Amino acid sequence: MKFEHSQLFKEVQLSGIFADSKTFADAIPLHSWQEVCELYDLEQPQDLEAFVQSHFKFRPQPELEALPDLNSVPEYIDLLWQRLLREPEQQDSSSLLALPERYIVPGGRFNEIYYWDSYFTALGLMDCGRDDLVQNMLSNFCFLIEELGHVPNGNRSYYGTRSQPPVTALMVDLLWESNKSDHIWLNAVTKALVREYEFWMSGKDSLSSELESHRRVVKMPCGGVLNRYWDDEAVARPESYKEDTSDAAELAEEQKFSFYRHIRAACESGWDFSSRWLENADDLNSIMTTAIVPVDLNCLMYFMERQLAHCYDALGISTLRDSFQKKAKYRAELIEQYMWQPNSSWYFDYNFEQQCLTTVDSMAGFTPMFFELVDISNARDMTARLMSEFLKPGGLVTTLCSTAQQWDSPNGWAPLQWFGVKGLLNYGYDVEANKVAQKWVNTVEDTFSHTGCLLEKYNVVDPSKIAKGGEYMVQQGFGWTNGVVSRFYKLLQQA
Repeated sequence: MKFEHSQLFKEVQLSGIFADSKTFADAIPLHSWQEVCELYDLEQPQDLEAFVQSHFKFRPQPELEALPDLNSVPEYIDLLWQRLLREPEQQDSSSLLALPERYIVPGGRFNEIYYWDSYFTALGLMDCGRDDLVQNMLSNFCFLIEELGHVPNGNRSYYGTRSQPPVTALMVDLLWESNKSDHIWLNAVTKALVREYEFWMSGKDSLSSELESHRRVVKMPCGGVLNRYWDDEAVARPESYKEDTSDAAELAEEQKFSFYRHIRAACESGWDFSSRWLENADDLNSIMTTAIVPVDLNCLMYFMERQLAHCYDALGISTLRDSFQKKAKYRAELIEQYMWQPNSSWYFDYNFEQQCLTTVDSMAGFTPMFFELVDISNARDMTARLMSEFLKPGGLVTTLCSTAQQWDSPNGWAPLQWFGVKGLLNYGYDVEANKVAQKWVNTVEDTFSHTGCLLEKYNVVDPSKIAKGGEYMVQQGFGWTNGVVSRFYKLLQQA
């Protein structure tokens, strides 16, 4: 039995001993989970908190310890890299999955790798000459794909049934120029990308007019196949057990399974949570993630197909190169066919159950510019919308919907700033790109002057306020903020 299914786990999570449910999901038992659970069942202790303190320990969080006096954001980032670094460990009895190489964690409650975070973190590591650490992180991804068939949401056992936006291909791209002639490296990353691609495309051949979706694949009306987010389990998340069971309490039993699946799929998206996934933007219980074919995910899948074509070209295997080039070209056509809305000059997610575009204007709709899938005239119109509607005093806002969810207005997030700035640069909008980057840098620096740290997200509508929303307090550290702001410093210096 998994620890998260034990009576001890459920009772601790529901007790409220820990303000954050993730704390106990990450606890390290002093003996095995099995021994502690058996002892708990035997003793039936009255003092639950004392039992936990006697039989568990918790990993340190060095990034949260007191810092010396720092005068600038670059100084802070330089110091934080070492504090966010985790060394390889032997597998213990906790939920943490041991990795063979060093890696960077986001920080705060996120004391393990997070899949898509790692790409944005890597931008800053590359800029300070830590290509070796980026290679370590890519090697860890290859290891996880070999072991599990995919890169999980994070290296925790309870994350094993879901992934996150697939960025291994982007990591390969970061290291491509210096490694593409190394056939050992090239074979290793190609093997990993193929297996990851198979994970995302699993069930494609079983789709039919009777079975329009299976796991992460969706058959579109024209017969083409695109991807969605999914999770192979439909139970409360261990790291948010109390929150999920509370939210589902009013639902009928059969509705609970659907709710849990949609919640978990939203976590796979990295956008947990957002009006993108909600039928009613003010009601989390209206979540419908698996009905949505997301534009950003399919852009990432397009890039994975394109990167595999590059890999096979470098390996001299022309048949597979041509096959993946064809797949990428067809996916680009499907994205254009189903997700471009000319009246709005923007790309939108597609609800395949209702066979229509969703109505949420989000920064996910700008990712086609990041991946250079947009024609020049549409790129001009998208840029005008970005600068007039998404650009706020503190940077790019996540969506144009103001809700209580953290992946909506008024919040801005580092990865979306990078997608925006790089998308603008791809089409020659350098002035606009620099303006966006400068606003984000200003927000980060102004907040740093008051807090002494970098944060996972920011209120870009009113940068004087600390960002809110979500299931937990805003976290400090912070891997992807450090990485993106480092890249923006470099870009602005070159301007």
